[in-house]
Amino acid sequence: MSILHTVNKSPFAHNTLFSCLKVCTERDGILLLEDGVFGTITSAPGADELQLLIQRGVKVFALINDIKARGLEEKLAPNIELIDYNTFVQLTLDHRCVQSWY
Repeated sequence: MSILHTVNKSPFAHNTLFSCLKVCTERDGILLLEDGVFGTITSAPGADELQLLIQRGVKVFALINDIKARGLEEKLAPNIELIDYNTFVQLTLDHRCVQSWY
């Protein structure tokens, strides 16, 4: 894989997820964390664009602790992999670099 993009801002309040989606390639991964996990719900701004990227091969991850802390377990869009902190660390090792979107 190439770049791991991390997004920690809610798409309801910021455009960081949209900016990230514009530059992702099929080899990249996206990790939603902190308030960025609001991007995992089906009604979130950018949800359709995110699903299109997933269909093109972009892997999308979300931290399970952040999902649970915000009560989003039942609202997740399909094909988003929930991960723990150990897997987060492994993703940083599996990608050439990490790009944080603030």
